[in-house]
Amino acid sequence: MKHWQMDDVSWDAFDPGKVDPDIVKLVRAAAMVERNANDYTVYLCNVFANDPDFCQAAHYWAVEEVQHGDALGRWAEMAAPGWDYPASFARYRDGYKIDLTAQNSIRGSLTGELIARCMVETGTSSYYSALADATDEPVLKQICLLIAADEYRHFKLFYDHMRRYLQREKLNVWKRFKIAVGRVGESEDDELAFAYYCGNEAASVAYDHDRFSSAYMVRALRFYQVKHVERATGMLLKTVGLPPRGKISAAFTWLTLWVMRRRQRKLAAA
Repeated sequence: MKHWQMDDVSWDAFDPGKVDPDIVKLVRAAAMVERNANDYTVYLCNVFANDPDFCQAAHYWAVEEVQHGDALGRWAEMAAPGWDYPASFARYRDGYKIDLTAQNSIRGSLTGELIARCMVETGTSSYYSALADATDEPVLKQICLLIAADEYRHFKLFYDHMRRYLQREKLNVWKRFKIAVGRVGESEDDELAFAYYCGNEAASVAYDHDRFSSAYMVRALRFYQVKHVERATGMLLKTVGLPPRGKISAAFTWLTLWVMRRRQRKLAAA
């Protein structure tokens, strides 16, 4: 069951004078990715075909994810009148496909698949928290806080199922860490780059992965503060079986923050 409804958002409080154009571009891209959750549910239920409890949980997850996309899409249409959310999403669906026929996890194991899902929720929970802190527009701030809370609950959902499978598959810390970091590294693949393209460029403009990935990342990375990276680091370490707090977490947080800021400066300069 959803923890909030579209009518719970205070849409009448929208303030066009507090809209950041760069954030609008990011929200458009996010709406595409969130709205596409039904395809991932098909994939997950193929992979976990022998686990009806997980498949049911995945369907509940998708319902909330689709609502995230619709809420962000509605806000983006308010922030930039004339932008067509359904049409942009249709372009995204036509051009970005995942393998809906796969029967086995691309991560090599069911535990690995759930680790990857934990990383996605780790990233989105910290990202929407960062956007909520970055924007002064009250409606977007509310939406981002609602979504961030959902994404943290989704992390716990996948984490609990991961622990169940871990008892059976016995992946060690190093293997779990490699899967987790590998999934984080996929944030610059076509999923977000193509979403940014569909949300912000006319169909007549040719898609260029490097160009649109950079355009997305140079905007998104600048909104992260120490507390957002610290939260994400703790969730990652917890997933792989390391202490989410302490010296390891502190060192990993600052290393991650340094890499992110260096990457953002390099993209901005380019």
